Amino acid sequence: MNSTKLISKLFIPRLKELALYDTAAESIQGQVFKRLIHQAAHTEWGEKYDYSSINSYEEFKKRVPIQTYDDVKPYVERLRKGEQNLIWPSKIEWFAKSSGTTNDKSKFLPVSKEALKDIHYRGGQDCVALYFKMNPESRFFSGKGLILGGSHSPNLNSKHGLVGDLSAILIQNINPLANLIRVPSKKVALMSEWESKIEQIAKETINQNVTNLSGVPSWFLVLIKRVLEITGKQSLEEIWPNLEVFFHGGVSFAPYREQYKQLIKSDKMHYVETYNASEGFFGVQNDFSDPAMLLMIDYGIFYEFISLDDLQEENPKACCLADVELNKNYAMIISTSCGLWRYMIGDTVKFTSKNPYKFVITGRTKHFINAFGEELIIDNAEKGLAKACAETGAQICEYSAAPVFMDQNAKCRHQWLIEFAKMPNSIDNFAAILDTSLKEVNSDYEAKRYKDIALQPLEVIVARKGLFIDWLRMKGKLGGQHKVPRLSNTREHIEEMILLNEDL
Repeated sequence: MNSTKLISKLFIPRLKELALYDTAAESIQGQVFKRLIHQAAHTEWGEKYDYSSINSYEEFKKRVPIQTYDDVKPYVERLRKGEQNLIWPSKIEWFAKSSGTTNDKSKFLPVSKEALKDIHYRGGQDCVALYFKMNPESRFFSGKGLILGGSHSPNLNSKHGLVGDLSAILIQNINPLANLIRVPSKKVALMSEWESKIEQIAKETINQNVTNLSGVPSWFLVLIKRVLEITGKQSLEEIWPNLEVFFHGGVSFAPYREQYKQLIKSDKMHYVETYNASEGFFGVQNDFSDPAMLLMIDYGIFYEFISLDDLQEENPKACCLADVELNKNYAMIISTSCGLWRYMIGDTVKFTSKNPYKFVITGRTKHFINAFGEELIIDNAEKGLAKACAETGAQICEYSAAPVFMDQNAKCRHQWLIEFAKMPNSIDNFAAILDTSLKEVNSDYEAKRYKDIALQPLEVIVARKGLFIDWLRMKGKLGGQHKVPRLSNTREHIEEMILLNEDL
């Protein structure tokens, strides 16, 4: 008997609730807003902004300023020293360490018990519920789930607060019964030394019946390749014949899709994108044929959005969900049951549907190239690279790009440092196709490239194998949720990478 068929029936009530996303999204978000304001009214933050007298979103927007991590940091430091009831009423003991990719400083994001239950764990459960709806023939629970996450950070713990990657916090606090259907063991899952951890996970899981994977695509590739090396097999279904789904997030899947197809050849394999950040669980793909994700609107998260066109204004205008426009880039602002209020998380999104609200991630507010007015964002880069790979047969492991402001010949251009899993026959041809593709998807880039006046053709530098992993290791950012900066408006990162590329 297919046990998954029986267990999947337990998700039917939740699927009925999710169906309300189609028709009652604004009402649902209004209820979340009222609940969050009410719960935090008697915290230090709530009293500072007189939450008790807030009766509408407009009042909230006028009263509470947009926050960045620098604004929140003083409260976090006090929480880590043991003070409570500052930004959220319940006791906060856990802090999700998020180093980001723009500097070496760590962010410590508060994680409340409410957020664990009503945001992060609910997000994981909804992933499974929606997957069952998409794949009624699933045998998901016939085996175990392999989760590749981060670790705790004992050296960063304080007497009153514990620090770890979000994935480690989730593993640490998960219902013990869940450990019966997941691998690796908690001890291995929480190991801090990344390369030893990969080795242990590979050895511990090769004889398990793994049916599902969860993690960051780039890091999972490292694990998969090690598993294949140990076993001598050519494809993953030879080791895990019942593998059927990969829940992925953290970075765009586009550069890795072809590599996964080569390593997992089974036609029953599915891929589901999720948007689970340290700050909250925001979205999950609910249609295999549509890359957009469903915005999760009944968790402990109230959403606001700022048009990228207004983001640099002194007082940028924000709007709630009801007022967003389709196919427009927005910076996402959240208020959550972790005590983050009107917090700018740094990601940019674009809505593709409003019934229900579905979106794609288009980039980061700080990860773009706009040195010459070209306004190149990650979404443009991914599309351009996908076309260049498709036309040349190339495959990409990692990449990073930055502007060259002026070389010895007074020429300006974009410089792309790319590590290929499969090299194109001609780097020059690859670069030309990428350049043309960027013109097609970005009119500002096209205008700056006109007759090579403002911008010269882009340059591609081939990175040696393992360069980006070596750079992340050098920065102390190996594994977990750490990412390579895809686009930078300065040359800080790429100069370090090029130097490391030349050294070895």
